[in-house]
Amino acid sequence: MPQLDPVGRARQDAIAQVGPDGDRQLRIAIVSEVFLPAIDGVVTRLMRTLEELHGFGDEVLLVAPAGGPAQYGGAEVVGMPAVRMPLYPDGGGYPPKRVSLPTRRLDQVLARFGPDIVHAINPVLLGLSAAFSARRHGIPLVASYHAHLPTYAHSYRIGFMESLGWSYLRAVHNRAQLNLCTSRATGEQLIEHGFERVRLWPYGIEVERFRPARASDAWRQRLSGGRNDRLVMLYVGRLAREKAVERLLEAARVEGVTLAIVGDGPERAALEQAFADTPTAFLGFLTGDDLADAYASADLFLLPSDTETLGLVTLEAQASGLPVIAADSPAARELVAQRGSGLLFDPGSAGSLAAAVRELTGDPARRRELSRRALEATQGCTWRAATGALRRHYLECLTSATPRSAPALRIVAGAAVRPGGERAADSAGG
Repeated sequence: MPQLDPVGRARQDAIAQVGPDGDRQLRIAIVSEVFLPAIDGVVTRLMRTLEELHGFGDEVLLVAPAGGPAQYGGAEVVGMPAVRMPLYPDGGGYPPKRVSLPTRRLDQVLARFGPDIVHAINPVLLGLSAAFSARRHGIPLVASYHAHLPTYAHSYRIGFMESLGWSYLRAVHNRAQLNLCTSRATGEQLIEHGFERVRLWPYGIEVERFRPARASDAWRQRLSGGRNDRLVMLYVGRLAREKAVERLLEAARVEGVTLAIVGDGPERAALEQAFADTPTAFLGFLTGDDLADAYASADLFLLPSDTETLGLVTLEAQASGLPVIAADSPAARELVAQRGSGLLFDPGSAGSLAAAVRELTGDPARRRELSRRALEATQGCTWRAATGALRRHYLECLTSATPRSAPALRIVAGAAVRPGGERAADSAGG
């Protein structure tokens, strides 16, 4: 019988220490394709997760492309040599995105840390090294899926690579004991593409920051460009091709509205030119309290992209009391339509977005009702709760005798259900 190396023995010791209620601290190695100084929804989730894991008393090591802080949220951060991301240019006020290629150095870093579990976030390049290293040392591997990267190929005119992209990601993810997704809709899509052992990692929101009470006349003046008699629509996000911001042009031309675009990126100059004859304000990159004030001071939130796996900005807008008009997609149906907190438009039909804007512009009572439902939908959705669910996934992998042979899971109504109808524990997503 082959002998376990020191990391494998440490993992066996960790299993023995897990009590009946999973009440123990964990040593967690998180390997992410992206981290600070880059800013996006994945980085935001990772930052909040590191903070909460520290609060649970866990010891965390983060490995990510170099350029960020040496520590964050109580976790040591190890930077790997990084290069510019092809087909995803730097631009505007966003810090540049970098990627790290697969490297044997990661194996050395993980062996030195001796984690109970390895979590690969959005594994593509560096995450591939994490998958091989975890298997080599007998450490359970959890992988999480955060971006429909294969579908981005169409935005960058290489659509022929979409099928190849799905095949590659499926091969990487199916090395993991569990594959986590950020919405039930995305989980169903992953299963359709052959991903196995899919479970839900619930979302969280900074509910203490994103709230309607932050609304101010000063911020409304800034968003509207001084047009105080008009309805204020808001977009928040990177100005890049896959975000389809140009779809908002027809909304900006509706009578009686103004549009505020918060964000930056390589497409900003082209978008400013396209929107030049409309009442649109480009506010650039906002974070923290400024971003929360902007949400709360608007009337509607617009999401033009139909490639989101979740849409953290949608959740922040809902927590701020904004009705949402979103491009029809599986994630938007889950977060907006099913909750009755907004409207969907057909991104392939000219005039569909403008019609939705007109529908809400002329009906203040309907906007108030959608706002109420948006607030209800996000109550209690804290990062503490989301991270607690994540830890339960970790502990399941640690205590399962043969986690890699576990049957695939299908996502249904907030829970993961095993084939045959057995409901899996701790998988509700809110």
